Amino acid sequence: MTLAERIAAYRDVLEEWLRGLYHGMVSHPAYELIEKEAEDTEDVFMLACFPDAFGVPSPVSYYTAELLPYLEDEFEAWERRMWNRGSVLERKGQQYHF
Repeated sequence: MTLAERIAAYRDVLEEWLRGLYHGMVSHPAYELIEKEAEDTEDVFMLACFPDAFGVPSPVSYYTAELLPYLEDEFEAWERRMWNRGSVLERKGQQYHF
């Protein structure tokens, strides 16, 4: 086997592997489900840390306020999503009705 043949074989294997990686990470339908699940988990975490943003009193908020500078960008996006009740209800309904 010559060097050119080895390189060609390696290139074919690499292209196949990269196609599979792209399919698994970007184009596969499960990617969207995983992304939605991660966002839901983030929403639950943010609601547990900052319930006072929606008028729910919590003694934990005093301690979690220290996290706010680190979560500033996520907090704004989360707050926008939570105030848009239509999108939250739609999304939860989509989980059970395909």
